[in-house]
Amino acid sequence: MKQSFFITIVYVLAAAVGYTIYVYTYPPYIQAGGIVIIALTALSIVVLTFAIERTLFLRKAEGKKNLSTFFKELEQLLAKGDLEQAIEHCRDQSGSFAAVMQTGLERYADLQKQKRMDVDRQVIEVQRVIEESSALQVPLLEKNLPALSTIASVATMLGLLGTVTGMIRSFQAMASTGSSDAVQLSLGISEALVTTAGGLIVGITSLVAFNYFANKVDTMTFMLDEAVFNIVQMLNVHEEK
Repeated sequence: MKQSFFITIVYVLAAAVGYTIYVYTYPPYIQAGGIVIIALTALSIVVLTFAIERTLFLRKAEGKKNLSTFFKELEQLLAKGDLEQAIEHCRDQSGSFAAVMQTGLERYADLQKQKRMDVDRQVIEVQRVIEESSALQVPLLEKNLPALSTIASVATMLGLLGTVTGMIRSFQAMASTGSSDAVQLSLGISEALVTTAGGLIVGITSLVAFNYFANKVDTMTFMLDEAVFNIVQMLNVHEEK
Protein backbone atom coordinates (compact mmCIF):
# COMPACT_ATOMS: atom_id res chain seq x y z
CA MET A 1 0.00 0.00 0.00
CA LYS A 2 2.77 2.41 0.98
CA GLN A 3 4.78 1.51 -2.11
CA SER A 4 1.89 2.08 -4.51
CA PHE A 5 1.10 5.39 -2.79
CA PHE A 6 4.74 6.47 -3.12
CA ILE A 7 4.81 5.61 -6.83
CA THR A 8 1.53 7.46 -7.43
CA ILE A 9 2.87 10.56 -5.71
CA VAL A 10 6.09 10.37 -7.74
CA TYR A 11 4.23 10.23 -11.05
CA VAL A 12 1.80 13.02 -10.11
CA LEU A 13 4.55 15.34 -8.92
CA ALA A 14 6.70 14.46 -11.95
CA ALA A 15 3.84 15.39 -14.27
CA ALA A 16 3.31 18.71 -12.47
CA VAL A 17 7.01 19.57 -12.44
CA GLY A 18 7.39 18.45 -16.04
CA TYR A 19 4.60 20.78 -17.16
CA THR A 20 6.10 23.66 -15.18
CA ILE A 21 9.52 23.12 -16.75
CA TYR A 22 7.92 22.89 -20.20
CA VAL A 23 6.07 26.20 -19.81
CA TYR A 24 8.65 28.32 -18.02
CA THR A 25 12.03 26.86 -18.96
CA TYR A 26 12.09 25.32 -22.43
CA PRO A 27 12.78 27.50 -25.47
CA PRO A 28 10.13 27.63 -28.24
CA TYR A 29 11.82 25.08 -30.47
CA ILE A 30 11.57 22.47 -27.69
CA GLN A 31 8.04 23.52 -26.76
CA ALA A 32 7.11 22.67 -30.35
CA GLY A 33 7.17 19.03 -29.22
CA GLY A 34 3.98 19.68 -27.23
CA ILE A 35 2.54 17.07 -24.90
CA VAL A 36 5.17 14.51 -25.88
CA ILE A 37 7.88 16.76 -24.47
CA ILE A 38 5.88 17.20 -21.25
CA ALA A 39 5.57 13.42 -20.92
CA LEU A 40 9.27 12.87 -21.60
CA THR A 41 10.22 15.53 -19.05
CA ALA A 42 7.99 13.89 -16.45
CA LEU A 43 9.52 10.48 -17.19
CA SER A 44 13.03 11.88 -16.85
CA ILE A 45 12.10 13.19 -13.38
CA VAL A 46 10.72 9.76 -12.46
CA VAL A 47 13.95 8.10 -13.61
CA LEU A 48 16.01 10.53 -11.52
CA THR A 49 13.79 9.96 -8.48
CA PHE A 50 13.98 6.16 -8.72
CA ALA A 51 17.73 6.29 -9.31
CA ILE A 52 18.25 8.34 -6.14
CA GLU A 53 15.86 6.12 -4.17
CA ARG A 54 17.62 2.92 -5.31
CA THR A 55 21.05 4.35 -4.55
CA LEU A 56 20.06 5.24 -1.00
CA PHE A 57 18.20 1.97 -0.41
CA LEU A 58 21.01 -0.28 -1.68
CA ARG A 59 23.56 1.65 0.36
CA LYS A 60 21.40 1.11 3.44
CA ALA A 61 20.90 -2.56 2.58
CA GLU A 62 24.65 -3.05 2.29
CA GLY A 63 25.23 -1.81 5.84
CA LYS A 64 28.09 0.07 7.44
CA LYS A 65 30.97 -1.78 5.79
CA ASN A 66 31.55 -3.03 2.28
CA LEU A 67 29.79 -6.37 1.80
CA SER A 68 32.93 -8.26 0.83
CA THR A 69 34.69 -6.96 3.97
CA PHE A 70 31.71 -7.82 6.17
CA PHE A 71 31.40 -11.38 4.85
CA LYS A 72 35.16 -11.94 5.13
CA GLU A 73 35.21 -10.80 8.76
CA LEU A 74 32.12 -12.89 9.51
CA GLU A 75 33.72 -16.01 8.04
CA GLN A 76 36.86 -15.38 10.10
CA LEU A 77 34.84 -15.20 13.30
CA LEU A 78 32.98 -18.41 12.50
CA ALA A 79 36.22 -20.13 11.56
CA LYS A 80 37.36 -19.42 15.13
CA GLY A 81 34.09 -20.83 16.46
CA ASP A 82 33.07 -17.49 17.97
CA LEU A 83 29.34 -17.66 17.23
CA GLU A 84 28.23 -14.95 19.68
CA GLN A 85 30.76 -12.48 18.30
CA ALA A 86 29.63 -13.32 14.77
CA ILE A 87 26.02 -12.53 15.69
CA GLU A 88 27.13 -9.28 17.31
CA HIS A 89 29.12 -8.46 14.17
CA CYS A 90 25.90 -8.80 12.14
CA ARG A 91 24.11 -6.44 14.52
CA ASP A 92 26.88 -3.86 14.20
CA GLN A 93 26.86 -4.10 10.41
CA SER A 94 23.06 -3.63 10.13
CA GLY A 95 21.50 -3.66 6.66
CA SER A 96 19.46 -6.30 4.85
CA PHE A 97 22.30 -8.76 4.20
CA ALA A 98 23.55 -8.65 7.77
CA ALA A 99 19.98 -9.25 8.94
CA VAL A 100 19.78 -12.37 6.76
CA MET A 101 22.99 -13.78 8.22
CA GLN A 102 21.97 -12.82 11.75
CA THR A 103 18.69 -14.70 11.39
CA GLY A 104 20.51 -17.86 10.32
CA LEU A 105 23.18 -17.64 13.01
CA GLU A 106 20.65 -16.98 15.77
CA ARG A 107 18.69 -20.00 14.63
CA TYR A 108 21.87 -22.05 14.74
CA ALA A 109 22.59 -20.81 18.26
CA ASP A 110 19.09 -21.87 19.36
CA LEU A 111 19.57 -25.33 17.86
CA GLN A 112 22.89 -25.63 19.66
CA LYS A 113 21.20 -24.94 22.98
CA GLN A 114 18.28 -27.29 22.33
CA LYS A 115 20.45 -30.17 21.05
CA ARG A 116 17.42 -31.89 19.50
CA MET A 117 18.89 -32.32 16.03
CA ASP A 118 21.95 -34.03 14.68
CA VAL A 119 24.63 -32.05 12.87
CA ASP A 120 23.30 -32.52 9.34
CA ARG A 121 19.76 -31.51 10.26
CA GLN A 122 21.02 -28.43 12.10
CA VAL A 123 22.96 -27.28 9.05
CA ILE A 124 20.00 -27.94 6.77
CA GLU A 125 17.71 -25.98 9.11
CA VAL A 126 20.10 -23.03 9.22
CA GLN A 127 20.36 -23.02 5.45
CA ARG A 128 16.57 -23.12 5.14
CA VAL A 129 16.14 -20.15 7.50
CA ILE A 130 18.75 -18.12 5.62
CA GLU A 131 17.17 -18.90 2.26
CA GLU A 132 13.71 -17.88 3.52
CA SER A 133 15.05 -14.64 4.93
CA SER A 134 16.96 -13.97 1.72
CA ALA A 135 13.83 -14.62 -0.36
CA LEU A 136 12.08 -11.83 1.56
CA GLN A 137 14.92 -9.36 1.07
CA VAL A 138 15.74 -9.81 -2.63
CA PRO A 139 12.39 -8.46 -3.95
CA LEU A 140 12.99 -5.30 -1.90
CA LEU A 141 16.36 -4.86 -3.60
CA GLU A 142 14.73 -5.13 -7.03
CA LYS A 143 11.90 -2.72 -6.24
CA ASN A 144 11.29 -0.02 -8.89
CA LEU A 145 13.71 -1.65 -11.34
CA PRO A 146 10.84 -2.86 -13.57
CA ALA A 147 9.65 0.75 -13.74
CA LEU A 148 13.04 1.87 -15.04
CA SER A 149 12.99 -0.86 -17.68
CA THR A 150 9.46 0.09 -18.74
CA ILE A 151 10.30 3.79 -18.94
CA ALA A 152 13.25 3.00 -21.21
CA SER A 153 10.84 1.43 -23.71
CA VAL A 154 8.01 3.93 -23.26
CA ALA A 155 10.29 6.95 -23.67
CA THR A 156 11.64 5.59 -26.95
CA MET A 157 8.11 4.94 -28.19
CA LEU A 158 7.04 8.46 -27.19
CA GLY A 159 9.96 9.87 -29.14
CA LEU A 160 8.84 7.87 -32.16
CA LEU A 161 5.28 9.12 -31.66
CA GLY A 162 6.53 12.69 -31.67
CA THR A 163 8.46 11.97 -34.84
CA VAL A 164 5.33 10.68 -36.55
CA THR A 165 3.14 13.60 -35.42
CA GLY A 166 5.80 16.07 -36.51
CA MET A 167 5.99 14.55 -39.98
CA ILE A 168 2.18 14.51 -40.19
CA ARG A 169 2.17 18.24 -39.47
CA SER A 170 4.73 18.80 -42.22
CA PHE A 171 2.75 16.91 -44.83
CA GLN A 172 -0.50 18.57 -43.77
CA ALA A 173 1.13 21.96 -44.33
CA MET A 174 2.17 20.91 -47.80
CA ALA A 175 -1.28 19.47 -48.61
CA SER A 176 -3.25 22.48 -47.38
CA THR A 177 -1.34 25.04 -49.46
CA GLY A 178 -0.62 22.95 -52.49
CA SER A 179 3.02 23.91 -52.12
CA SER A 180 5.69 23.65 -49.49
CA ASP A 181 5.01 26.09 -46.62
CA ALA A 182 8.52 26.63 -45.30
CA VAL A 183 7.40 27.77 -41.83
CA GLN A 184 4.97 24.93 -41.16
CA LEU A 185 7.30 22.43 -42.77
CA SER A 186 10.18 23.50 -40.52
CA LEU A 187 7.92 23.42 -37.45
CA GLY A 188 6.89 19.86 -38.19
CA ILE A 189 10.44 18.72 -38.80
CA SER A 190 11.62 20.50 -35.64
CA GLU A 191 8.93 18.76 -33.59
CA ALA A 192 9.95 15.42 -35.06
CA LEU A 193 13.64 15.89 -34.30
CA VAL A 194 13.17 17.34 -30.82
CA THR A 195 10.86 14.57 -29.65
CA THR A 196 13.11 11.92 -31.18
CA ALA A 197 16.13 13.32 -29.35
CA GLY A 198 14.17 13.65 -26.11
CA GLY A 199 12.87 10.10 -26.30
CA LEU A 200 16.35 8.71 -26.95
CA ILE A 201 17.91 10.71 -24.11
CA VAL A 202 15.33 9.58 -21.55
CA GLY A 203 15.28 6.01 -22.87
CA ILE A 204 19.06 5.63 -22.82
CA THR A 205 19.33 7.19 -19.36
CA SER A 206 16.65 4.89 -17.97
CA LEU A 207 18.19 1.81 -19.58
CA VAL A 208 21.63 2.64 -18.20
CA ALA A 209 20.15 3.16 -14.72
CA PHE A 210 18.24 -0.12 -14.92
CA ASN A 211 21.31 -2.10 -16.01
CA TYR A 212 23.47 -0.49 -13.34
CA PHE A 213 21.12 -1.26 -10.46
CA ALA A 214 20.20 -4.71 -11.77
CA ASN A 215 23.88 -5.60 -12.02
CA LYS A 216 24.52 -4.23 -8.52
CA VAL A 217 21.67 -6.30 -7.07
CA ASP A 218 22.91 -9.42 -8.88
CA THR A 219 26.42 -8.85 -7.53
CA MET A 220 25.18 -8.36 -3.98
CA THR A 221 22.94 -11.45 -4.05
CA PHE A 222 25.77 -13.53 -5.54
CA MET A 223 28.05 -12.43 -2.71
CA LEU A 224 25.33 -13.38 -0.23
CA ASP A 225 24.88 -16.83 -1.78
CA GLU A 226 28.63 -17.39 -1.78
CA ALA A 227 28.94 -16.31 1.85
CA VAL A 228 26.00 -18.52 2.87
CA PHE A 229 27.61 -21.53 1.21
CA ASN A 230 30.97 -20.90 2.90
CA ILE A 231 29.40 -20.31 6.30
CA VAL A 232 27.21 -23.42 6.10
CA GLN A 233 30.28 -25.46 5.23
CA MET A 234 32.16 -23.95 8.19
CA LEU A 235 29.32 -24.77 10.57
CA ASN A 236 29.24 -28.32 9.27
CA VAL A 237 32.98 -28.80 9.64
CA HIS A 238 32.98 -27.15 13.06
CA GLU A 239 30.28 -29.53 14.33
CA GLU A 240 32.06 -32.58 12.96
CA LYS A 241 35.13 -31.59 14.97
